[in-house]
Amino acid sequence: MATDAAQGPVPASDAPSEPTKRSAPFGLFERMLALRYLRARRREAFISVIAGFSFLGIMLGVATLIVVMAVMNGFRAELLDKILGINGHLVLQAIDRPLDDFDAVSDRVSAVDGVELAIPFVEGQALASGLNASNGVIVRGISEDSLKALPSLPESVRSGTLDGFDAPAGEPAETLVIGSRLASTLGVTVGDSITIVTPRGSVTPFGVTPRIKAYRVQAIFEIGMSEYDLVFVYMPLAEAQAYFNRGETVSGIDVYVDDPDAIGAMRATIEGAAQRSLFSVDWRQRNLTFFSALEVERNVMFLILTMIVLVAALNVVSGMIMLVKDKGRDIAILRTMGATRGAILRVFIMTGASIGMVGTACGFVLGTIICANAENIRRAISALTQTELFSPELYYLSRLPADMDPVETTMILVIALGLSLLATLYPAWRAAKLDPVEALRYE
Repeated sequence: MATDAAQGPVPASDAPSEPTKRSAPFGLFERMLALRYLRARRREAFISVIAGFSFLGIMLGVATLIVVMAVMNGFRAELLDKILGINGHLVLQAIDRPLDDFDAVSDRVSAVDGVELAIPFVEGQALASGLNASNGVIVRGISEDSLKALPSLPESVRSGTLDGFDAPAGEPAETLVIGSRLASTLGVTVGDSITIVTPRGSVTPFGVTPRIKAYRVQAIFEIGMSEYDLVFVYMPLAEAQAYFNRGETVSGIDVYVDDPDAIGAMRATIEGAAQRSLFSVDWRQRNLTFFSALEVERNVMFLILTMIVLVAALNVVSGMIMLVKDKGRDIAILRTMGATRGAILRVFIMTGASIGMVGTACGFVLGTIICANAENIRRAISALTQTELFSPELYYLSRLPADMDPVETTMILVIALGLSLLATLYPAWRAAKLDPVEALRYE
């Protein structure tokens, strides 16, 4: 008779030599047994179906989380790039007197370390009329050199050229650079004329009369943000000063820096370099509500979509509990053959965790593939459904961006693996606590 210290006498002929030895934690025997429990037999088909749905739930949950968060990150990055591509990171405006020394102020601000550009501009609202329609626009007066130095605009020109934007000295600069959506709305192209109307025109004895003047379209740009492509019109600086009755002054100075996120620390230095009283507002203040709403929406979407992974993890719990109940007799036999409670616990943890690990890995692969082909998928769905998916009028952008953040993606994978592991603990604990005597009493 062979004697096991924990379980009592066991017939030598019925006790295999290997299983009676205590197996190493997560060793070959435990891995083999966990894999065997994952394979379906005829009478265990229902349990296998539950495990399959748990796997699909985790995979789709992880993929959905990765795709949605990547799209929201891409949406924010694209908007930030478009907004800061033609708008300064810091805008300086006059307080006590008109900004008539803008050239000197621009030179002093440009000399500050970390400042890329300081661009004087004139800005006013007007009505643009073309062949087909009219549209309200924001006219921005800027010099040719400054226009070419803007971060996003020169490479966004779709037709025409920026060369010769400023007319030679003594000649009227009656040209404009407009966005592609505005050109489409007005029905004009390069070389055509559009009429700009502003209510703040000439002062006469009978009052202020609107100013109406025709300009030739020199170039058409497409930033990719529908709002900017529809309303922004660029006019030579000297012409804008005359058109809006600014004299020798400007509306403000756009300041561009190397690191937009560091504008808060640089703000005092830039204001000091101006050497005059100025009112300043940075890009975060101008877009505070917009980007705050995006951040809140992003965080809420993350919490909501995490619930998908949680529901899939609960399916793992139900499947594992049914598996433990079905394998009660096998667990009791293993215990009588010398398997410890810890070994049983580890076997069922590996069984359940395998579903979560494989589901998480497949979800990561699926999410990565979708993110890499997000725009192509959008176009395919739009073509199949004959609808405009992700309309530029609603979402401001003309394409579907997807930007996977490594830190955020890692956090999603860790959460999915953690929930999957937690889901296996209770069923595995129940299996380890199973009393062999009670399990075999009615066998």
